Amino acid sequence: MSGNLTEVIEAILFVSGDPVCVDVLAHAMNLTTSELESALEALSDHLLLENHGIRLNRSGDSVFLSIKPELAQQVEAFLQPLKKMPLSQAVLETLSIVAYRQPVTKGDIEAIRGVKCDYSVQSLLNKGFIEEAGRRETLGRPILYRTTDAFLKHFGLESLEQLPEVGLPPEGEVGV
Repeated sequence: MSGNLTEVIEAILFVSGDPVCVDVLAHAMNLTTSELESALEALSDHLLLENHGIRLNRSGDSVFLSIKPELAQQVEAFLQPLKKMPLSQAVLETLSIVAYRQPVTKGDIEAIRGVKCDYSVQSLLNKGFIEEAGRRETLGRPILYRTTDAFLKHFGLESLEQLPEVGLPPEGEVGV
């Protein structure tokens, strides 16, 4: 195995982003559990002694990396502007259709907007503003989408009833 064992473990935990089971990690690295435990202890000590911004954590049988708790405020301040980045016109239009007509399919959105919405739907899914809400019981069983609590929080709403009144065409009619 190339690279220092603790470097390899650190890299694996960094890219995984989620807790990794110690047994799975040991197996993947062809190590015994005790060899891995020793390397994890060395990594934890290294991160602590070298004053790094991250630390090694345990949750049950899993390990993961996280920021030091004392850095959370600065990291959150940095990330806030990224969360508040403005949405494009196309994404906002798509989100509005989902919010007012939910649950809706991509086909419903495309019929109202008159253009493809794959990018906008994927962007909203990635931001956590919409989620899958099942499938329509029609030919092809298209995915239905609805808004999430993250959508409400982002726009300062407590419920969908707080959405402003707008003049949308009745269900089944295509808008202009």
